[in-house]
Amino acid sequence: MLAATSSTATEAIWYTIRATGVVALALLTVTTVLGLLTASGARTRRWPAFAQADLHKRASLFALVFLGLHVVTAVIDTYVHVGLVSVLIPFASPFKPLWTGLGTIAVDLLAAVAVSSALRQRIAARTWRGLHWLAYGCWPFAMAHALGSGTDAAQLWMDAIAAVCTLAVLAALAWRIDYHRRARDGRARVGATTRAVPDRHRPLVGPAAPVARRGAASRTAPRTSSRPPSTRPATTATRLLERKPR
Repeated sequence: MLAATSSTATEAIWYTIRATGVVALALLTVTTVLGLLTASGARTRRWPAFAQADLHKRASLFALVFLGLHVVTAVIDTYVHVGLVSVLIPFASPFKPLWTGLGTIAVDLLAAVAVSSALRQRIAARTWRGLHWLAYGCWPFAMAHALGSGTDAAQLWMDAIAAVCTLAVLAALAWRIDYHRRARDGRARVGATTRAVPDRHRPLVGPAAPVARRGAASRTAPRTSSRPPSTRPATTATRLLERKPR
């Protein structure tokens, strides 16, 4: 009776490891695709930026949840010994050290991204952006781990899921590269147009602009005397009265 119960629990854990691993890979693919599309400025009227950012955040949270379940069930599994140390240190597991180590790298990278996102308000924006780029490196390690150490890697349905995930990420990456190229070409055209305009026709910007305008106005405006104009014509008698001593 105890042996049957133990066998049933081990089998349940084994199925949980496989299921959570596949779901975590799919959610990580969704997160990667949404991150690439958000960075490339993909927007539509029915798909605003805030909805895309919110879906990206929710998919990331669900990916972390299923990844945590996958790691916990792999550690407590008694049929295949993975070990708690191998969760943190790559290639330390006695079970398929190469493929399990690649999965450990994916876990460490995703954990760094999650911690940096939680501390986003307390760290520099450049530091957060640099750590967030690690999420793009997490996906290929996770895919290699799934295909190398997964029990269902030889199944047709798993190959189909891996193919769909790979095509989605490659398409989003191609979109991101094309957007970067178009943005760079646009900046180059704007720069060439700006350089072609003579200096005298360019608008003055910066703190020196008002000074330059005042200088130009002072050069073009006629010079006037500071003495107020006389209200009556000067005559000889008036000049003699002004010179007469009192």
